[in-house]
Amino acid sequence: MSEEKSNKYAVPALDKGMDVLEFLASKAMPLSQTEIAHGINRSANEIYRILISLENRGYLIRDEISGKYSVSLKLYSLSRKISPIDQLRETAIPIMEDFSAQSGHAAHLSILYQSKVMVVIHSRSHAPVSLSIAEGTLFNTLDTTSGRVLLANSNEAVKSLIYERDNTYQKMNSLKKKQLEQELQNILVNGHCFRKSLLTNGVSDCAAIIGQPEGAVIAVLAVSTFTSSLGNDESIEQLIQNVKETANKISARVGC
Repeated sequence: MSEEKSNKYAVPALDKGMDVLEFLASKAMPLSQTEIAHGINRSANEIYRILISLENRGYLIRDEISGKYSVSLKLYSLSRKISPIDQLRETAIPIMEDFSAQSGHAAHLSILYQSKVMVVIHSRSHAPVSLSIAEGTLFNTLDTTSGRVLLANSNEAVKSLIYERDNTYQKMNSLKKKQLEQELQNILVNGHCFRKSLLTNGVSDCAAIIGQPEGAVIAVLAVSTFTSSLGNDESIEQLIQNVKETANKISARVGC
């Protein structure tokens, strides 16, 4: 669409609302009206009615004490109704629950969403102590093992877009970028990645691809567990094998 047409059909209030939602969704903590306004280059007065409206519609949550805003799960709830995510959920949930029951590990399934990694399914472990990641959580792509597996299996256009928007990548020097590309190539060849968590000390991640490289549906099945609980190399290899087998089972059922 040309710039002239775009301006002709612009809806300023809607644009402001989308700016607010997209900005807050990219932040890990609640923000005040002033902070949101500064983040989207608008005045606090400009977005006052927008914030009230989004809160009334259930898209934003306002803390009663601090008055700060955060995004609710309503957007995530809507996204769950969109195929192929809905089909993926229906297929993956029972398989992931079986995996968690048999292995004792909690698991989560993630997809790329707006150049970030979103957790869309989580299966709980029956073990007394385990790590869990809430559905709807967003992470920077390069900061997670799941994100790197997704990136390794994405086409060049998607990679370029993510690199442009990922703060971690922008801070890398040429050597780090070269090492990253080699890591992604190894992940692509192996179909999985096992490594220490990039976000939390004492935690290891095991992630395997669901679907085919550059396919229409690409997701990642991952387990995050305490490194101390993994034991010897044999236990690690068994975990990798179990995660890959479970991911392949989901792929086969979804037909991707």
